[in-house]
Amino acid sequence: MQTAAISSSRETPPPAARETTAPAAAPSPPRPAPLLRMARRHRGEIRAVLVGALSVAAFVLAWHLLTTYRVNIYVRFMNVPSPADVLESARTAFATATFFQHVAISCRRILYGFLLAAALAVPLGLLMGRFKLLSEIVFPVSEVLRPIPAIAWVPMAIMLWPTNEQSIVFITFLGSFFPILLNTLHGMATVDPVLVRAARCLGATETATFREVYLPATLPQIFTGLTVGMGVAWVSLIAAEMISGQFGIGYFTWEAYSLVQYSDIALGMLAIGVLGLASSWAIRLVGRLLMPWSAR
Repeated sequence: MQTAAISSSRETPPPAARETTAPAAAPSPPRPAPLLRMARRHRGEIRAVLVGALSVAAFVLAWHLLTTYRVNIYVRFMNVPSPADVLESARTAFATATFFQHVAISCRRILYGFLLAAALAVPLGLLMGRFKLLSEIVFPVSEVLRPIPAIAWVPMAIMLWPTNEQSIVFITFLGSFFPILLNTLHGMATVDPVLVRAARCLGATETATFREVYLPATLPQIFTGLTVGMGVAWVSLIAAEMISGQFGIGYFTWEAYSLVQYSDIALGMLAIGVLGLASSWAIRLVGRLLMPWSAR
């Protein structure tokens, strides 16, 4: 028995020996690099940019093929300039200051007309949504004037205002005014009345109710109207510049058509599209800054 105890003590290692033979803990995986973490966090935005770049590349490729092979299947591409022709025209236009003067004048007109429209349409829409009598007075007149296109306003605007510059700004103002007004009205109609009653029960005044309830609830619709109004403002501006303007990107495009410079026509059209895209993007950016709760 003593021999068996000795042998069992030899076979069973002491506690210290068992602790030393325990397997070591697995090393923690390395943390990803900051650039990789940022890419994972913004993978949705990166995907949208890549898909958009592929879409633009496909559009340019289709444009190149249609103009290179002079496709004539009901829609005629025989006289349409190719992307290479437009690029060469852009190099020539960018070498002088005249093209950038046209762009600057159009941007100035858009800024004046759009800001005037927003400054008038947003408060008016809020008040019309709050006070029924005001809506009954103003809404029928706005619905009669709203379907009139910008081109139809050009002769009247020339008679109303002393200079062409003021008449063009007025037409731009009309183009953006009605979309902003209607979207603001729609936003006021969707405000939850429970929130309004809760504010009143807490002792909020009419001004505080507008500031704390109506305006935050209506902001998404207001910015939708601002975005749509900016697009309509560019349409109205180009129509006015083509008819009665002497400067601006619309006048540049119409003058290129009169001089049979087809590549300059396409250059003017692309410039209008890029300017409209940039202005709409700026409005969306301001909306995200003012409404972080609706960023998604």
